[in-house]
Amino acid sequence: MRGFYAFAGAHLGFAEDPTIDLPNPRVGLALPKSLGEDEVESLLEAPDPRTPLGLRDRAMLELMYASGLRVSEIVLLPRGGVDMENGILRITGKGGKDRLVPFGKSAARWLARYVEVARPPLDRRRSPHLFLSARGAAMTRQRFWQLIQGYGRKAGIRSRLTPHVLRHAFATHLLEHGADLRALQMMLGHADIATTQIYTSVSRGRLRRVYDEFHPRAKRRGGTAPPEAPRQAGAARRPPDRPRRRAKIGP
Repeated sequence: MRGFYAFAGAHLGFAEDPTIDLPNPRVGLALPKSLGEDEVESLLEAPDPRTPLGLRDRAMLELMYASGLRVSEIVLLPRGGVDMENGILRITGKGGKDRLVPFGKSAARWLARYVEVARPPLDRRRSPHLFLSARGAAMTRQRFWQLIQGYGRKAGIRSRLTPHVLRHAFATHLLEHGADLRALQMMLGHADIATTQIYTSVSRGRLRRVYDEFHPRAKRRGGTAPPEAPRQAGAARRPPDRPRRRAKIGP
């Protein structure tokens, strides 16, 4: 509409633009797509850990789901940024800001196995990066996108799968299991907590299910009806309504 009146003013001689004071429509914030916990398990089991590259991919997927890293952060993760003893990653995120992100025991086991077994034969160039390609260089974002989409198809995940979907799954599942929103903000590296709060909308269905499962009266149906409101003293009882008489038709 605004484009039409701008054209009309420039080429058709319209003197006024009635749309000039109209407010812009509010665009809703799209909810991030996520995966169920069963889907994540299938995805993590898709790589073949009997091969060096399959073991590398399993370690990457495990670490990404365990930490919620961005794809650029995981492909450029340096070896020195991993504290295996304490299960902590030192991440340099957007704007050059550093943050500490924990990771769990499952990811630690696969990561240790990758570093011990699969990484040495890949490291032909003495690379400082943790995850290496078949040529010994750091993996690219595009290559990791291709890998995760291929493993998604192998796992039977029909929805479009990207590395960011796994990051969303990390955040959503943490909230569903009771994680603190501020702690999640720090782990994800969000500058504004409003960005993190979108995940509360994603997990709202989970809150409904938790309430229905655990509240003592959520599942009760029927039972004793609530009492009627007490009648004031001296108030006259209303006589029952009389049935209406039907009007006679005809003579």
